[in-house]
Amino acid sequence: METRQLLAFTTVVQTGSFTKAAATLNCSQPTITTRIKALEETLGVPLFRRLPRGIQMTSAGVELLPFARNIITLTDKARKAITMNGEPHGKLVIGSAQSLTDYRLLPLIEYMCWRYPSVQISLHSWNTRTNLTSVRDGRLDCTFFIGSVEPHEGLETTVLCPEPLVMVAGPTHALTRRSVITEDELRGSTLIRAENGASYYEQFEQALGLGETETRAPVLALDSIDAAKRAVASGLGISLVPEVTVAAELADGRLCRLPWVPPFRVYTQFAWRQDNATNPSVTALVSAAAQVVSEQVATPV
Repeated sequence: METRQLLAFTTVVQTGSFTKAAATLNCSQPTITTRIKALEETLGVPLFRRLPRGIQMTSAGVELLPFARNIITLTDKARKAITMNGEPHGKLVIGSAQSLTDYRLLPLIEYMCWRYPSVQISLHSWNTRTNLTSVRDGRLDCTFFIGSVEPHEGLETTVLCPEPLVMVAGPTHALTRRSVITEDELRGSTLIRAENGASYYEQFEQALGLGETETRAPVLALDSIDAAKRAVASGLGISLVPEVTVAAELADGRLCRLPWVPPFRVYTQFAWRQDNATNPSVTALVSAAAQVVSEQVATPV
């Protein structure tokens, strides 16, 4: 079973005919026919039914198709890796929390684009659970996320830095006048979620038993750090956010730090699939992330 035979097979499926496949691959129609026939003889089963109005895949063809595509993709990756001598290259699809994208990762992306111009970076901001699942199933190459340190099945993870959380309110909010805040007062305050699906919100609500409370204050889910900061500043409610996202507002008084510390700790982390550990681009990103984030923590903005 040869890669060129599998490529002929997948191209016939894609184009719907042997003639169109030949034109796509810049070869003759008899060549495509010969390659498909050789593949069928190797496997011992027919892959297509020849019908008066075209062709149709057999059940064996349907079963072979995803494997054929994977083999072609892996072969292409291997060829590129060899020709690039291990230099990071190709497309790197990264997931991230919005807070990390806006306040941690832009210097990292700038560094990667400057240092490794052959790497094409695509960055997507989704929630932590979606990002980790997407790394497992191959839709993402890797992801940055905020959460507790714990194992994630099928993934390698590394901690980049502690990520302090802070509860903030607007200057006119009643809780800013308190030297001590009770959990009952937190439960009775409108909570503004800046990042839906963030694991630290789930930990916060579990710590306060909010899921067990029949009557609780409303939750305003904005799924935007900037929108949440404006809502908090106007007095609509309080919000638990990574401190790095509100450092400027705390410094100039647009937001106030409330005297409450979460009973848990979270960290900015990087995760990638275990079978992707030798990807030069992922390896380069891990190294660069450790360097850039450590510099940010050592010299906060």
